[in-house]
Order: sequence, then C-alpha cells, then structure tokens
Amino acid sequence: MEEDVSAIEAGAARLLGVEVRRLGPLPEPDYAFDVRRGQYSSVAVMRAFAAAAPAGDAKVVGICERDLFIPMLTFVFGQAQLGGRLAIVSLARLRQEFYGLPADRTAFLSRALKEVAHEVGHTFGLAHCPDQACSMSVSTDIRQVDGKRAEYCRSCAAVVRELTAR
Repeated sequence: MEEDVSAIEAGAARLLGVEVRRLGPLPEPDYAFDVRRGQYSSVAVMRAFAAAAPAGDAKVVGICERDLFIPMLTFVFGQAQLGGRLAIVSLARLRQEFYGLPADRTAFLSRALKEVAHEVGHTFGLAHCPDQACSMSVSTDIRQVDGKRAEYCRSCAAVVRELTAR
C-alpha cells in the first residue's frame, strides 16, 4: 500500500498543483465495521478522521483500504465534507481484484486519482457535475469511474483554481 499511496500523493500534487504532505496512519477502523453488511460505515470513519485531523485550514484526504458504505447506498468510493476540509477515499472497489479480475495497477492508480480529485472537489464546495468526463461527475459504479478523467472540466477547474489561489 505504501507504494500506491506515494503514487496517489504525487498524482494529486500534479493534478491540483498543491503541496501534499503525508500524515501518520490512523488505527484500523474496527469500530466502524457493520457485521450485517460486511462493510465499514463511512460516517463512523469520517467522525474518527475528523477527531484525528490536524487543526488548520488545509484540505485533508484520508486513504483507506476498507469497503465503505453509507446507510442509503450499497457502497461509496469516498465521502467528503461539502465545502469543508476533510475527505476519505476507499481503495477497495477501485482495485480490479475486487471484481474477480487480475490486478491492473495502472487502472487502479487512475481510478484512485479520479476519486481523490472528486472528493477534494467536494471540499471546495463543488457538487456533482453534469459533464460525464469531469472528475466531479457522479460515479455509482466502476464503469463511471473509468469513463471520466482525473481532471476537472473548465468550470469546475475555475472554481478550484480560484479557491486554491487564496
């Protein structure tokens, strides 16, 4: 996972044009496991993440290997505070192996970067974009993730540029 996280960090720094710093790992989210669903509550993970996140105004993205859900959805690729600081991305369903396919690191890293961009976009206040190629378009399955770019469309990029320039 170390090598994957390093590649995701480098990609996010390039894509967003910002400095990326790694914080220490958090404990395994056993407290968030839902036995009935066999998944981890994204809400519980976000709560613990919020309590552990450093103070300040920098965006903080947590990366986890656990399969996350919220009560009204079967799963989520990630979650973010809309207009806030915090976001989490689950790598579980971004891996080919989750679907019983051979590993494909290139596809995995591309997907991870798209989802990091998506969740960071939410922290900047961006809603889901109607441009299906924009990283801010909604993704309810892996095909939708694969069909979009890691980059924001022109209008979403303008919002992020303006806010990161501050």
